[in-house]
Amino acid sequence: MSQALEERPFGQQKLSLAPMVDKSDRDWRWVMRRISRKTLLYTEMITAPAALRGNRDRVLGFDPEEKPLVLQLGWDEADKLVDAAKIAEDFGYDEINLNCGCPSDKVQQHDFGACLMARPQHVAHLVEAMASATSLPITVKNRIGIRSQKRDISLERYEDLLDFVDQVSQAGCRKFTVHSRIAILEGLSPRENRDIPPLQPDFVYRLKEERPDFFIEINGGYKSVEQIDDALHHVDGVMLGRVALDQPWLLKNADQKWFGESTPSLTRRQVLEAVWPYYERRLSEGASRGLLVQPLMNLFAGEPGAKAWKRHLTEALSGPAKDFLAHASQAVSFMDPKLLDS
Repeated sequence: MSQALEERPFGQQKLSLAPMVDKSDRDWRWVMRRISRKTLLYTEMITAPAALRGNRDRVLGFDPEEKPLVLQLGWDEADKLVDAAKIAEDFGYDEINLNCGCPSDKVQQHDFGACLMARPQHVAHLVEAMASATSLPITVKNRIGIRSQKRDISLERYEDLLDFVDQVSQAGCRKFTVHSRIAILEGLSPRENRDIPPLQPDFVYRLKEERPDFFIEINGGYKSVEQIDDALHHVDGVMLGRVALDQPWLLKNADQKWFGESTPSLTRRQVLEAVWPYYERRLSEGASRGLLVQPLMNLFAGEPGAKAWKRHLTEALSGPAKDFLAHASQAVSFMDPKLLDS
């Protein structure tokens, strides 16, 4: 008999990188793992049907060096989530996270993502079903609430958030990653739902205070080391989203600062020296040049020469495919050695 869900060890890292559609793919994660060895990484949201019917190596495949790695699943049917969870365990994921926060129209059409916050008992059922089929820890990512005029739903009070967490926890879930904005289910795009509803971190802080035995991680709006430090006085972990895309070097000292590591982090030069052989292998596997170059674009964000760096990488894309790596690696010669070795 597998271990009860509430007894299974889950990732308790102080820092994680959010699941981001079309962004947190395997190659971006591989590059970010060179910058931080300890930060918990998530896949982009994968729907259960995609995991079952798609090309599994393409949809679920990852490099072992990306671990620890969480697979985020989205769907609202227990049987499909159960089958996807079994596959995830076979692939070697460390944890499964159920998406209860995505507000996109496509997700709403299938009644999962943020819509699930209106059905906490059903979410508990989904968590329990997956836990019964796998030995992996099952966790949940949700909003502080939802609003839907079409569905006549307004779950925006702190008490609604607490009720959701309490009901889901009955299935044994002990880790909740909470985006500190409500999701507005009509009239806003997913991007607008990341910006327009106001941040209410006090909801998440209060949740941790009133449910101290749960691992509570906060997501939403954290863009600096100082903001992360402040949040960690109130909750167990901070999940970073777009800032990790825009300023990946923000994580350069994450292992030393938040994980107690003494081993020095890699320099930008060392990261790039590791990247080129990896990219050569990924190109031989059919990876897209355009997607491969994206994780490197902001490696020098905010530094002198950042625009020139991007321009050289873009020029490498426009040339012959066989010369891509040679041209891309030449971009290093245009950068200040002090930046490369920092």
